[in-house]
Amino acid sequence: MATPSNSWVHTAQIPHHLSTTSSTSSSSSLLNMSFPKRSVALNRNRIVTAHSALQSPSVLNFPKQPYHQQVITKEATSSPSAKPKTATTTQQPPHWNFLQRAASTALDMLEGAFVSRESRSPLPKTADPRVQIAGNFSPVPEQPVRHSLSISGTIPECISGVYVRNGANPLHEPVAGHHFFDGDGMVHAVSINDGAASYACRFTETQRLIQEREIGRPIFPKAIGELHGHSGIARLALFYARGALGLVDPSHGIGVANAGLVYFNDRLLAMSEDDMPYQVRITPSGDLETVGRYDFETQLGSTMIAHPKVDPVSGHLHTLSYDVVKKPYLKYFQFSADGEKSPDVEIPLAAPTMMHDFAITENFVVIPDQQVVFKLQEMITGGSPVIYDQNKKSRFGILAKNATNADDIIWVESPDTFCFHLWNAWEEPESDEVVVIGSCMTPPDSIFNECDESLKSVLSEIRLNLKTGESKRRPIISEEADHVNLEAGMVNRNLLGRKTRYAYLAIAEPWPKVSGFAKVDLFTGEVKKHIYGDRKFGGEPFFFPSSSTGEEDEGYILSFVHDEKTWKSELQIVNAVSLKVEATVTLPSRVPYGFHGTFIDSKALKNQA
Repeated sequence: MATPSNSWVHTAQIPHHLSTTSSTSSSSSLLNMSFPKRSVALNRNRIVTAHSALQSPSVLNFPKQPYHQQVITKEATSSPSAKPKTATTTQQPPHWNFLQRAASTALDMLEGAFVSRESRSPLPKTADPRVQIAGNFSPVPEQPVRHSLSISGTIPECISGVYVRNGANPLHEPVAGHHFFDGDGMVHAVSINDGAASYACRFTETQRLIQEREIGRPIFPKAIGELHGHSGIARLALFYARGALGLVDPSHGIGVANAGLVYFNDRLLAMSEDDMPYQVRITPSGDLETVGRYDFETQLGSTMIAHPKVDPVSGHLHTLSYDVVKKPYLKYFQFSADGEKSPDVEIPLAAPTMMHDFAITENFVVIPDQQVVFKLQEMITGGSPVIYDQNKKSRFGILAKNATNADDIIWVESPDTFCFHLWNAWEEPESDEVVVIGSCMTPPDSIFNECDESLKSVLSEIRLNLKTGESKRRPIISEEADHVNLEAGMVNRNLLGRKTRYAYLAIAEPWPKVSGFAKVDLFTGEVKKHIYGDRKFGGEPFFFPSSSTGEEDEGYILSFVHDEKTWKSELQIVNAVSLKVEATVTLPSRVPYGFHGTFIDSKALKNQA
């Protein structure tokens, strides 16, 4: 396959005193409508080598970078004399016919005029690329595997395999609005064997990325950064026109696969809720290659959210799929340990709802139906299609894992509750309750829309009584003076869906950066912190259990950490009991702040499909 460069130099950094905002990875199902097949032949079965903030209520200090951003390329094979194309000029593939070339030129001119007009008005910080992808939120080039990395300390013997973490890394310079969550998926991998470590990072070769690389610029609408107001409608119209003319083909998927990672049924799956998962293979050398869009052997015909749950006892994978255009707006299904899909269970919702995460217990799935909803008609009046509906009551649906329909779902209201992530849930039969642990955010709409009010994320215990239909919610850290924004993290995954004492969560301060992580005792509210240090920031802490039979907190925390003074990145391995650093792996290149990760042990890697 040809490897043309996208040839963009990263945008200039904004002044460090500017604040930033961010949003969630929302579904782009409104793009996935019917189009005629394009003339470009896409081989879905081939293997291609994959050469991959939330609303800010406070001051976000971006670093003054000690070097100039480099051009982001697929490989070092592109011509050094190649000149960057103008933002709205399409690189026309040779197989296009005369009419397609003429139509492409006309649409490019129309888009250029539209972008020029749009640029006269300032972008909100939630869509301004100078804010959203500044500092260590900015993209990096791919890195082939580098071995024999420098290690300070000793990596525990039980850690043998690959730590992988997903993130957003735009291949092309944004044409207009861009949110951090809009970027193309890139997986960063640290392989650990016999105390030695290697590193690689590669784009997940989504069909969206492949087409945009061929065309030479971003062409698919960005669900968060662009699809709002009248400009969002115009971008959709341009995209539909290009699809009708065979210039783009959304039928093979529109997603970026930049959010979640799960290892299931001998496959590493990269996910965002706007598409099916993509299978990524880890090579024996520790490199990464994209196998392709994975539909579970033709069983899956819809998108999946980015946070499926693997039951540690049954080995089943449970998940949801939501649609923002047509009913059913929400479906639940599961896969057996060997990949056999259950029938869809349609969950009755009155309106499409943003559903980034959910929870499982031993016998149930816990489905949040909250007040952040999709109303596409808001774009007609110039607004955002993602809004906070104050007239709606938040509730949780409790459904049996093996249900074949939603007739017996139990809905329990939980007023003014918005949890972007749920960390765990379990059953307490003696009180007829399901206990849910999550981070409750206020105000909810500040995740999606610019807001002057400071965002607050409170780790909470929510009790849902299945007999009375009542709920109770309390902050786990009871003292207001001890409050800290906690987001992104996990419990011991060997106990997922069962009663757990500890949660390991990112300290999201100064928002949206992560200055360390907290080990929280969910029973007592005690908080122990590991702070990365002066101008060092990280991301999601991953808990690696050292055994399946020991104490719940026996294990290690793995997290990428970036030093904004030296502009270097590392992997920290921290003892989860003592919170002391056991080892630090110095990485050969910068790792941007990202999203979610997982660990695949050496034995599982040998059985990759």
